[in-house]
Amino acid sequence: MAETNPASGPPGRLLGSIISPPGAHAPYATRPADSRGRFYVEPESATRSCYSRDRDRIIHSSAFRRLKHKTQVFVQHEGDYYRTRLTHSLEVAQLARSLARTLCADEDLAETVALAHDLGHTPFGHAGEEALDAVTKDIGGFDHNAHALRLVTKLEHRYADFDGLNLTWETLEGLVKHNGPLKEPLPGPIASFDKRWPLELSSWPGLEAQLAALADDIAYVSHDIDDGLRAGLFTMAELIHAPLAGSHVQGVLERHGELELSRFIGELIRTLMSELLEDVLLTTRANLQGLASAAAVRHAGAATAHFSAPLLERLKALKAFQMQNMYRHPRVTSSMTRAQAVVTDLYEAFVADPGLLPQDWGKSARDSEPGTVARDYIAGMTDRYALAEYSRVFRTEIQL
Repeated sequence: MAETNPASGPPGRLLGSIISPPGAHAPYATRPADSRGRFYVEPESATRSCYSRDRDRIIHSSAFRRLKHKTQVFVQHEGDYYRTRLTHSLEVAQLARSLARTLCADEDLAETVALAHDLGHTPFGHAGEEALDAVTKDIGGFDHNAHALRLVTKLEHRYADFDGLNLTWETLEGLVKHNGPLKEPLPGPIASFDKRWPLELSSWPGLEAQLAALADDIAYVSHDIDDGLRAGLFTMAELIHAPLAGSHVQGVLERHGELELSRFIGELIRTLMSELLEDVLLTTRANLQGLASAAAVRHAGAATAHFSAPLLERLKALKAFQMQNMYRHPRVTSSMTRAQAVVTDLYEAFVADPGLLPQDWGKSARDSEPGTVARDYIAGMTDRYALAEYSRVFRTEIQL
């Protein structure tokens, strides 16, 4: 769609009624009334803040629904208990909203960034992303944050007046740089959009986006312990010796003795998450002293929200335990090696013969770079759809 015909004018401040979310905003919070607006100016809702409206647009997007069948660690068919990208995103959103509420930041914006943070992931988790990045190096590679931006600004087709979801500047900023400032060279989709509407990529994001990033860390390090124990990738006897988590295993044993696995995991994850959340809140509250605006947070020169140094070291050691005992477990790596072959083979087939793509995607491939279209198509696939496409294209099934 042509960019020269925005719905109501150029990028700018929001129009219409602004409803502040419940709860008081601290001086350093991002305020809906101060939003830099949407690229295509629209009248705002009379009943929702602009960030609440962004959240709702993400929840109703096709990309968000597809997270239901995208891998977190295990391929989607292995069991109903294990997390998917969707359940992970919901857990991150809950934690981000709780942190924001406690610190009197904007809850809706924190939740929105959390819900959007994994939209750009490929099928088959990080293994799928690595494969797609490797096979597309000649056209710029693949970055899931860059693809998430492309989804919400271009690939989602829900509105007659514009491509994408037309999210606010603050949501887009948080989506792109929730993990911190970006450095050159920038992924192509980010560099391209930044020329149209600068996202101040060299500065830190607002507090809400920083809290969403921490919520992501807390959620996945905790729920991967849950999934790893249920899957039998490691045992409680092994976990008791792990950094950070081991003390919580010991605490549950001392308080309750032997419990059924579900109850033991519940108690373990509850206390581990509490320690992580309390550390973030104490550390961040101290850093917020003297910051009188959202702009001050962005230009503080360092992250405002983070773990304390001692806990961060223990957290890194726990992640190393998980890397060795879970992510590099033969059961996981063997299936992910086959999954990478699925991604690679599909991409090469679609580039060699764009006629293999569905009709609408094939038309796009004829009008533009076939590799770019194939990359977008594969990135949007769920695990099971990728396997179905592999079966269709190669007339053979592959077992992960």
